[in-house]
Amino acid sequence: MIAPIMKAAVYRTYGPPDVVRIEDVEKPAPLDEEVLVRISASTLCTGDWRLRKPDPPLVGWFMNGFPRPKRIKILGMEFAGTVDSIGKNVTGLKVGDRVFGASWRFGAHAEFACFPERSIAKIPHNASFEEAAAIPYGGTSALYFLKRAGVKAGQKVLIYGASGSVGTASVQLAKYFGASVTGVCSTASVGLVKSLGAADVIDYTKDDFSNAGRIYDVIHDTVGKSGFWRSMHAIKRGGVYILPGPVWVGLEGALGAIWAKMTGSCKVIGGVAQGGVSALDFLAKLVETGEFRPVIDRCYPLASIAEAHRYAEAGHKKGNVVITIGGTLEG
Repeated sequence: MIAPIMKAAVYRTYGPPDVVRIEDVEKPAPLDEEVLVRISASTLCTGDWRLRKPDPPLVGWFMNGFPRPKRIKILGMEFAGTVDSIGKNVTGLKVGDRVFGASWRFGAHAEFACFPERSIAKIPHNASFEEAAAIPYGGTSALYFLKRAGVKAGQKVLIYGASGSVGTASVQLAKYFGASVTGVCSTASVGLVKSLGAADVIDYTKDDFSNAGRIYDVIHDTVGKSGFWRSMHAIKRGGVYILPGPVWVGLEGALGAIWAKMTGSCKVIGGVAQGGVSALDFLAKLVETGEFRPVIDRCYPLASIAEAHRYAEAGHKKGNVVITIGGTLEG
């Protein structure tokens, strides 16, 4: 019996965007706790292009092998689509359900992909597939770190990189929790960040947030460019400084975290965000009530995946880059 075939964006060597090519590959089948999703939309997020390069090399090689990709050959962390089939132990979803989610297994840059049920939630009734695919990565990352920081009403929160995937989510969620939000972004994104609810926006091409004389309870650096020592000028003693990724990545962050712990100047939070169905359901409810909206910059068809990689990697996107995928297989 010939196995069913699907289209997927595959990369078999590390390198520039053009190493990702559309190929015919075998359509997967779900294991007992898995769901097979017919993908309608995915995104191209930071994790995708960093793993493709890889950047940083040691992290990429550790995750996916050396000298070439071994474990993950189809990228795509975020997804939205319909349930095509389910494993025998899946109880909360059924064939035909509109679903979205994210997984470190990747695989969503394809017409079909299997994911654990624990990483999947139902799409908000008022969201398209493209909008739903743009919720998980930025939304769950921002939610996880803001909750760890204990953001609450009355606090002043600075979001550095406020126009990116995590940044646009962090602005909206910090406001939802009752904080007064200041966003830091480029000139082109000032209007967007204000529209998301920021009480104030600092254009980093014109002003330095650390020299403005303002003090914040929480600084959330979503892109790793605020500078630890610079940020210390703008954070209150005992405040919280949130870094993307492990705090030990980068000499400045590592030394800064040690110094902050020794002096008690602030609490430094880093690491990998934890998501899951509860976080996805929370975000879905906010989308339904209009208190959260995923921001989409551009949409690319799967056939233009290399171009999408180039654009996302350039670092100027606003919100999310979405990949649209139309399934061509029947059943």
